[in-house]
Amino acid sequence: MQAHEHTGTGDAGTAHGGGTGDTDAVDAGTTAREWWEARYAAGDGIWSGRVNAVLAAVAPTLPRGAGRALDLGCGEGGDVVWLAEQGWTATGVDLSDTAVERGRRAAAAAGVGERTSFVAADVATWAPDGDGRFDLVTASFLQSWPVEIPRAAILHRATGLVAEGGHLLVTAHAAPPHADLPEAFRTYRFPSPEEDLASLRLDDGWEVVVAEGRPRSATGPDGERHDTVDSVVLVRRRAI
Repeated sequence: MQAHEHTGTGDAGTAHGGGTGDTDAVDAGTTAREWWEARYAAGDGIWSGRVNAVLAAVAPTLPRGAGRALDLGCGEGGDVVWLAEQGWTATGVDLSDTAVERGRRAAAAAGVGERTSFVAADVATWAPDGDGRFDLVTASFLQSWPVEIPRAAILHRATGLVAEGGHLLVTAHAAPPHADLPEAFRTYRFPSPEEDLASLRLDDGWEVVVAEGRPRSATGPDGERHDTVDSVVLVRRRAI
């Protein structure tokens, strides 16, 4: 899924696990998997392939260094490939078979195929094999339109995939990513950092590292710059 740039430095959009679609309409009964697969299959590539700026800023600061990482709604794999290039063993999960195959090809082209894996699956139900905990779980622009996903439930479920001492990073559009949006999208409810933090439903075993809005300048489909803001939530599971 993963919405990646139209918006700003690196990849970003509204997606997965979403993106700003090119049409206001969707057939009744269309699932998120069907919509995203059709969108990816309609062209050679949707996103820039660059890492999300927030992830690029946060990952090098994590005290454990490079370990096992999971990208929920990986899209065409830009973040997964970047993490592998930084030494992480990275897994990407996305609804779209087409997006996942592009991620595999991008990883191979970058020479990091052995440190990456991609899975076509619904992040609302997917569970990893074996040791199912990761040092870093990231969900970048996990917002889907026009077909909704159970985003709050997915974010809460993601907390169970974080290892002791590991981190969960949630980056979201907290405002329209650019001015030229379809009319129907203007009614989309963008989450605040406080709302995303509440969706995680953390207990005392967690530490909130960051929960803030970060203003930035984005580029719309017409090439014009637009001021927007991202919601950034970074939490750490305490080591026992």
